[in-house]
Amino acid sequence: MNVLFITLDQFRGDTYGAAGHPLVATPTLDRIAGEGVRLERHFSQAAPCSPGRAALYTGTYQMNNRVVANGTPLPSGLDNLAFVARRAGYDPTLFGYTDQGLDPNSAAGPDDPRLDSYDGVLPGFSVGLYLPESQAGWIHYLRALGYDVPSGWSSALRSEPDRPAEFSLSGFLTTRFETWLEKQESGWFAHLSYLRPHPPYAAAGEFSTMYDPDDVELPIAPVDGKERHWVHEAALQVEASAAPTDAHEMRSLRAQYYGMISEVDYQLGRVVHAIEHRGEWDDTLVVITADHGDQLGDHGLKEKLGFFPQSYHVIGLWRDPRLANGGRVVHEFSENVDLLPTLADALGLDEPAQCDGRSLTGLLNGEKVPWRRAAHYEWDYRAYMIRGAPGRWPQDRSLSLANLAVSITDDTGYVQFADGSFKCFDLLLDPTWRTESRDPERVLRAAQEQLVWRQEHSRRDLTDMLLRPTRPGRWPAGFDAPHELASI
Repeated sequence: MNVLFITLDQFRGDTYGAAGHPLVATPTLDRIAGEGVRLERHFSQAAPCSPGRAALYTGTYQMNNRVVANGTPLPSGLDNLAFVARRAGYDPTLFGYTDQGLDPNSAAGPDDPRLDSYDGVLPGFSVGLYLPESQAGWIHYLRALGYDVPSGWSSALRSEPDRPAEFSLSGFLTTRFETWLEKQESGWFAHLSYLRPHPPYAAAGEFSTMYDPDDVELPIAPVDGKERHWVHEAALQVEASAAPTDAHEMRSLRAQYYGMISEVDYQLGRVVHAIEHRGEWDDTLVVITADHGDQLGDHGLKEKLGFFPQSYHVIGLWRDPRLANGGRVVHEFSENVDLLPTLADALGLDEPAQCDGRSLTGLLNGEKVPWRRAAHYEWDYRAYMIRGAPGRWPQDRSLSLANLAVSITDDTGYVQFADGSFKCFDLLLDPTWRTESRDPERVLRAAQEQLVWRQEHSRRDLTDMLLRPTRPGRWPAGFDAPHELASI
């Protein structure tokens, strides 16, 4: 069985055809959804990129992996997607990036250059194409073709509408994957990590004019200032996160985002064709998700931040040709932390003991299994404060209060801020997250649910075992037990 593990950066869960979007054309994603299972209420566990990917790659919540920002090191003791693939006999190969910083305890010394950036490769991956934040390989490729490409990754991406889509960043990655695939025997594992539809909001070539802004819907308006939490209000005051207030400008931003989605869908069509050409499509497990979503103007915000679900509800597709489940839709809450244990299950391995998620196999097969009744995610905003902080813990404890956690059930959206404040939204009365519940019992119930969630998921990769001579306890997957264990 080949494995194709795809991440689409900043891909909202409601912006493709199979999810019911009335405008965006995504024939490849729709096909994969029709041949596999679509996770309708699928959530990432953190934002921005590094925190979201840390949860995805390790199957752990942010409260356990502690990757809270782009730049927070990933603890070296955690198992991950690449290690699981290797235990299953694969050579997992990366195309793109993983945005995981090196644990300083694993560095060669204080001058190790890998400590200068969070832009590292997740341990365990071989590299087919590495695209760091600078996008240097792609930019050099364009300049060799004679294009006058602006310096800086953001400027280079912003100029994508000026070139044919065949020379896009997504196209560059796809071509490198096709070249690699031609040299592989069956039984390969590839992680395709596409940057798009990540901003800047500028689609490649003809896709930049694919959608007329006049056809694009306007976003959800923010609530009045007196009803906003200070975190929401603060985000609205920052240029990088405040959405345009002009209606045409906002529609144009969304039109470019939709164009980026259709363009990356086109590139995925090339990937599918290459695998079909080898006669391996029916022998390939396909997983598609995103590290986080995008506000797209909803609640007056853009990019990914805060507590609203648009930044965390993401695409989730699982296509295993061995399972007769084509076209099935899972309506239960699923999370990115579920994907690692599900993949381990699909590859015939025990799930890593550290995993906070659960294998989705039963739901994928349409079975009635006990399942979570809420989805959860976290956002830590200490990165906005850390440069100006006078010192580190314990001198400056305010950094540890710069975070929030969200629980979503069928009827309630509950946000707990570390400063003790909260928001409790009535989703039955208003699914747009603009109407709060004033019912004390409902607030208490939501707060208790989140507390129980935290208590259940305290890190336990070593706690569910006991050191004793008979060794009846569980041992973490992926680790060899020592020959002798001391009695306690």
